[in-house]
Amino acid sequence: MKRIRKLKVLDKKKISNNLLRIILTGNDLKDFPENEKGGYVKLLFPKSKINGEEFFQRPYTIRNFRKSNLELDIDFANHTGNKGLATSWAYSVKPGESIVISGPSSKPKVRENVDWLLFVGDMSALPAISTYLEDLGKNTLGKAIIEILDNSDKINLVKPKNFEIIWSINKGGVIENSDLVKNVYSLEWLKGTPYVWVACEFNSMKVLRNYFQSEKKINKNEMYISSYWKSGENQETHKKIKQKDNLIWNK
Repeated sequence: MKRIRKLKVLDKKKISNNLLRIILTGNDLKDFPENEKGGYVKLLFPKSKINGEEFFQRPYTIRNFRKSNLELDIDFANHTGNKGLATSWAYSVKPGESIVISGPSSKPKVRENVDWLLFVGDMSALPAISTYLEDLGKNTLGKAIIEILDNSDKINLVKPKNFEIIWSINKGGVIENSDLVKNVYSLEWLKGTPYVWVACEFNSMKVLRNYFQSEKKINKNEMYISSYWKSGENQETHKKIKQKDNLIWNK
């Protein structure tokens, strides 16, 4: 396990109806790397020791880190309307309360030596996509399709001037045949070869992965595609299903 850090909640801010920012602080951030925005940490929640594991682990994107103030921003998306372990904690926690985290781990690199970029994600991926867009070169060309739950989730994104944001509203939290997938199917592609980055619910991810490979002929080295959660399953079960799927995918 990565470096364990005990932190406290400094503040919490409502970014939209379905996105909440928790600001963490503490002396254990003194050796936290400065350039890990977009990477992730794991929030550790105590449990009875099972199979040698003492914590439920929940990975979350590093939205920002301010070294001078020892402040770490983590955004929590209530992406289904039903709060899981970490999201429930985030919405109920009060400033001054403690949390244990591990990390950080670095974010996957996005290839920029391509003609254009395509980001696809649901609310759970919005923090990660936000960090990528902020760090792209000013002349980078591309599109991002982001599934949200209502209009308040259309947050202001710092992005290159030639990057189009397509908001896909999923008011009912529909998983099967969601508008996210439909919007990808109907997307007008730009000229040339793209690099594709996708993060969303497991079943939607598999549908999109097949589409990009079979229909758009995107090679594995021209895409990053991952599931951040699976409908109806907790993170522990999702992790096992994801690992099994990755073994098949990477053969």
